[in-house]
Amino acid sequence: MASETSVVTPERFSTGLDSYDAWIEAIPERPDRFHTHYEEYEPDADDVAAVKKLVDEHGVKVLTIGEHWCPDVWRGLPVMAKVAEATGMEHRIFFRDQNKDIMSEFLKDGEFESIPAMVFYDKYHNYLGHWIERPDIANQEMDEIRQRVMPNGPPPEGPERDEVMKRYRSEMNERAGEWRHQSLRDWRAMLEEKLG
Repeated sequence: MASETSVVTPERFSTGLDSYDAWIEAIPERPDRFHTHYEEYEPDADDVAAVKKLVDEHGVKVLTIGEHWCPDVWRGLPVMAKVAEATGMEHRIFFRDQNKDIMSEFLKDGEFESIPAMVFYDKYHNYLGHWIERPDIANQEMDEIRQRVMPNGPPPEGPERDEVMKRYRSEMNERAGEWRHQSLRDWRAMLEEKLG
């Protein structure tokens, strides 16, 4: 466990939604945002094989914290779902706002409730590490896109803002393929460093 006092006991872990389909059924809206990333993403075979080896040898499992309205969750949760399906990794999904006690253990910079948060454990429920929000390359490129599309910040509410935000989302979606692949590479590196 992350600590002796972690609220994420094996029993609590087991109460999370147990599949991508269960998540889609549970969310109140925007399933199309998730389906786009799920359908477009094909995990790299070498990365899948490496993670599957760790799942087979160490019983790696993962908890995802998310919400249906978050663009980083639209992109990240389907990637984890595909990886879990391809490797046999147990994947449990929790809504952030219904599980603030779990979220409080995995804050970004010890302060922010950033999602998605992916928390990895071994078969004995020993905490292996966690990953938050998006890969570093996405942070860099999102800043570049933001500066290019809206150098003075988002316009006030209205048609101009709608058009600017549409362009911003479109440019991010053009880069999403690489960000999805880098997410899996990040998870693989974290697990290999911890488990060898």
